[in-house]
Amino acid sequence: MNKRTSRQNVSLQAVAVALILVAAGVLSACQTRPAYRERGPQDTIGYTDLRLTENRYRVTYAGGNATRRDQVEDFLLRRAAEVTLESGYSHFVFDARDTNAQTHYRNTFGSRARLGIGFGPYGPSPWYYSRFAFGDPFYGNDLRPITRFEAYSEIVMLQPGDAKDDPFAMDAREVLAALTPSPAPPRT
Repeated sequence: MNKRTSRQNVSLQAVAVALILVAAGVLSACQTRPAYRERGPQDTIGYTDLRLTENRYRVTYAGGNATRRDQVEDFLLRRAAEVTLESGYSHFVFDARDTNAQTHYRNTFGSRARLGIGFGPYGPSPWYYSRFAFGDPFYGNDLRPITRFEAYSEIVMLQPGDAKDDPFAMDAREVLAALTPSPAPPRT
């Protein structure tokens, strides 16, 4: 093997390693777990809490497109327990609680179309492999439902003496212990 072939092999190996690292970086950037964080002014995902009275808060959690209903409700429960402990109380009860589903539909623009170079109604086309520009009218476009959940509650926080008389009172420390492991920290 000569030096030129050896350099080409090394450079091909370096390119392959670089491509693998880029692919790994792209895949690791995909967040598979829902984000448990405070919702900022421009955010659509996360929790909010608002003090209504000394021992009453309104707590919400809005999930993303991939967040299941039970995860949204668990995050709401987690935030209610955290707010209770941060406010100096030990127990809380839900005074009002609801979970809303918002569904919209995303169009896939013809599942029969294929990427590549094909022959369309006006000649060769590099954008689709179909005779029709926006999907095949014989098969139609596919609509995919996308559902986001948002949970809402008002909590009343109690001290241990008040909580022993209320059968619906939850111990905030026990709730947090039951909801382990804690969610992954938000990505920055």
